Amino acid sequence: MISIIIPVYKNKMEFLENLRKNFQFLKNKEIIIINDYPQAKIKRDLDLIDKKIVLIENKKNLGFARSVNIGVKKAKNPYVLLLNSDVVIKNINFEGLIKKFQANPKLFAIAFAQIEKSGEIVGKNIIYFQKGLIFHQKAKNLNPGITAWAEGGAAIFDKEKFLYLSAFDDLYSPFYWEDIDLSFRAWKSGFEIIFDPSIEVYHFHGTTIRRYHQQKFIETTAFKHQFIFIFKNLDINYLIFTLLWLPYWIIYFIFKKKFEFLKGLILSLFKIKTIIRKRTFNKKQFHLQDNQVLKLFQYE
Repeated sequence: MISIIIPVYKNKMEFLENLRKNFQFLKNKEIIIINDYPQAKIKRDLDLIDKKIVLIENKKNLGFARSVNIGVKKAKNPYVLLLNSDVVIKNINFEGLIKKFQANPKLFAIAFAQIEKSGEIVGKNIIYFQKGLIFHQKAKNLNPGITAWAEGGAAIFDKEKFLYLSAFDDLYSPFYWEDIDLSFRAWKSGFEIIFDPSIEVYHFHGTTIRRYHQQKFIETTAFKHQFIFIFKNLDINYLIFTLLWLPYWIIYFIFKKKFEFLKGLILSLFKIKTIIRKRTFNKKQFHLQDNQVLKLFQYE
């Protein structure tokens, strides 16, 4: 019933160590590994763990979104568990997760409790619009309930709905915002996403990205993808507020000497033709307005 999708980029030894730890939970299930760093060969290492593991070797680096999409399309089962290579499962009840999907035809994804290096638990999130921009943050409580998005590295998804929504958008390559974008589109399409704190994993966010990318590139990418999300998904009335507030934010970040904001904005505009095309397509799937989705998380 469940396929496991794990994209891998460079951190071969950590990935293999974590896969061995997680295998007690994943054995007897379809496991699909997408190697997004073709210079590193992992076939022999995987065979030592389980010869039934499916390995997909990208011919070149495609980034997180494309790699996951390839794995999901390959999966044979109706539900796909997405795991980052730096995630270690503490406990998981697959039978209970499947029952939640079967009981709720609108359920798109279930997010897990993620234990950070500091011991802080995250995984339940909110999203909000303020001064022309979309922001996201951890919810104030970790009670079971709805969450703004299911993180692409520690959540389970309904495969049919995932593909119906055209999967992760590779506009967000190489990382950041692809799971927020997909989840927001799921909400606007009438689906639901919940947080289940009984499922726990260890996930030290950002360690892999910071290991291989400079901080300025990371920040520029985050700002660029924030604007791509806004231009691609938000209703016209919200876009007008974004344009009205834009001079304020440009001055604010210039004063803070955070020029990555302006660079991210400019880079997002280079993608405007593709953004408009995808915006037009996605609009046909939406059943809810932005305010109907955003108000769901006002009191979380």
